Amino acid sequence: MLRALLLSLALLAPPLLAEPLRTLSWQELIPEGAPPPPPPQAFHDLSQLADALAAESGPAAVQQSPAAPVAEALDGQRVRIPGYVVTLDLDEAGRVREFLLVPWFGACIHVPPPPSNQIVHVRTTQELALDDLWQPFWIEGTLRVAHSSSELAEAGYQLQAERIRPYELPQE
Repeated sequence: MLRALLLSLALLAPPLLAEPLRTLSWQELIPEGAPPPPPPQAFHDLSQLADALAAESGPAAVQQSPAAPVAEALDGQRVRIPGYVVTLDLDEAGRVREFLLVPWFGACIHVPPPPSNQIVHVRTTQELALDDLWQPFWIEGTLRVAHSSSELAEAGYQLQAERIRPYELPQE
């Protein structure tokens, strides 16, 4: 009986001892005293709709600040952050397993990529369907202050996603 009780406590202890989940805003990824990110600027002129598809196949936009300072104190924290998915890797079934999380829709695609301290490189084992990419998501996991480079942009942070959920405003 005592052995069963100890086993039960051992199984319950890790969640009880786990670091609490911190909800982050994108502003918190910018260290104190660092310049704020510039506002997003359109990469192509959509006023000429006929040329829009040609603009999509053009050269990638130059990232605004590929080596922006990061908030070192966030390293190793369990966080929850909202954002939009920019696909990096898609499997044969159309599921996204690796992506950049960015603060606004179209970043890295329709506008120059934001500064590296406004991009989180995410890897996940959770299935994320390609047709869900128009909506924002809450991404949960342990944040690492670690540089990451991709064809689309430089990221100042990395996160192994433990949970991905559609974005909803937090209940107060």
